[in-house]
Parts: sequence; C-alpha cells; structure tokens
Amino acid sequence: MSKRIETLGFVGLGVMGEPMCLNLTKKSRMPVYATDARPDPRNRLGEAGAKPCASIVEVAENADVIFLSLPSIAEVAEVCLGKEGILAANRRTHTVVDMSTSSVKGTRDLADKLRKEGLTLIDAPVARMRQAAWDGTLSIMVGGSTEDFDLVRPFLSHMGSDVTHCGGTGSGQVVKILNNMVVFMTVNALAEALAIGRRAGVDGALLFDVMSKGSADSFALRTPGLKALVPGNFPENTFPTDYAIKDIKLALELAEQGGIDAASAALTYDLLQKTSAAGYAQNYYPAMINLIEADRRSH
Repeated sequence: MSKRIETLGFVGLGVMGEPMCLNLTKKSRMPVYATDARPDPRNRLGEAGAKPCASIVEVAENADVIFLSLPSIAEVAEVCLGKEGILAANRRTHTVVDMSTSSVKGTRDLADKLRKEGLTLIDAPVARMRQAAWDGTLSIMVGGSTEDFDLVRPFLSHMGSDVTHCGGTGSGQVVKILNNMVVFMTVNALAEALAIGRRAGVDGALLFDVMSKGSADSFALRTPGLKALVPGNFPENTFPTDYAIKDIKLALELAEQGGIDAASAALTYDLLQKTSAAGYAQNYYPAMINLIEADRRSH
C-alpha cells in the first residue's frame, strides 16, 4: 500500500536548501512546511508560498515527507533523533529524505535506528552548483528501495533534472562522495597545470581554452577552472575549502573501509587541509592554487 503524501517539509534553508525548497514549494502544489535556525530564509520562503515554521517539531507535526539539507550527518542525526527533533514530535512524518552529503556508515546506522521507530530514511545528496539549485537542475543520487525511490522521485524531480536511483540505503551517498572526490582531485590537477603553464610563459586562459577543446576537457576545467582558477576568484559562500575537506575525508574513510589505498585522493586532502590552515577555510576551494604557487615561489 502506497504511503500517503499530502504535505511536505523542509529543514535547512542554506545556500542550496533555500532554492531547493523554493522549487519544491512552487512546483509540488502541496503545502511545504519549512524551517531553519535563521528567520530570513523562513520569511523569504513564506512570502513565496511556503509555510514557515518555528521548529523542527512543528514541521514533523504537519509534513508527511521531510527533506533535509544540512552540513553533515551530525546535524542530520540531531534533527532526526534530538530532543527537539522529528522523533520528539507527535509526528505525521513517515519518510525523511536526506539531501545532505553525509557519511555512508552514519547514514545506514541512522536508517536502522529510524526504521525501528517506523520512519524511512532515504539518502538523496545533490551535485552541481548553486545556480542549478535555483534552476531546479541539480543531479540527485538516491539510495533506498525501489519502492522508496518511486515514492519520492516526483518531488525530487522538482529540484533536479537528473534523478538517479543508485541502489540501497547509503548508495546515493557513495556515488556523491566519489563524484566530489574526483572533482577535487581534478581541480588539484588543473591548479598544478595552471601553475606550471604560467611558470613556462603560457597564458592561463589560453591554456585552459585549448585544453577544453581536447581530451582534458571536463566540467571542472570549464567551471572551477576557467571561472575561479584562471582569474584567481575564490569568494566565500560558494563551496568553501572546509566543505571540500569534509567530503574528501568521507571518501577516504570509505576507501579505508573497503581496503583501498586512495593515495591520490590523500594528496588532495592534504593540500586542502594546508589551504584551510593558510586562511582560506571559507573561500571557494580552488584557492588551493595559492598554496601550489606559494610552494613554487619558496624553492
């Protein structure tokens, strides 16, 4: 028997969560109960048609399915299990969809705990940039049963243009974590190529333009490469170095659990840590090139 879905909830209205919730509100034609620790995004979404809530408990009392967009598994677990979380409510909720990038083991452990309380946890982390969240063109990787995937896919499609069922619980997180690992490693390689090319007297924009026409072409080259590395533009509130560190650390933990020596990923992780320590913790993570070029200048 299919689960009832007449109302939706959203917890976590940050850089990605707010536009995702906005798309869900506009396209689902269902009441969307939304909350965040900050009043401003709640108010903006209220003006756009969502129902702003003062607490997670209020969301859980009104929403059949709750979507989460939070920093890590620690916050996800607190929202679900905490004293003022979903389980603490006289809840209406039967399904929680975690759209954060979270630990695979943590996701599976939390799913087991929630299952015992009659709640289903589906992992559905997202990829692509902030603009894609506004445009509703995210790539969403889903972990859960086929039945669970079919249940939430129509709503995920309001937020993403590519919604992929990756397997059982935690599989969405596996795919997302490895996607990010490859992107960070590619940006590392691009930063090294840019530093070497400049040192050898070649213009960086020309170098990347030519590379984009050949076998080295990639999303990483055309977006963080040409838009950040070449102009040296590493703003805050984009995808900060500390977020990249969190994600690639999750990949390394997954590698260790599988007995894989991910040496190249470990080198990128080390560089990101040095980038954060050098004062770029909140800057867009391609700022790693500053460490590469500083290392070159020091020799």
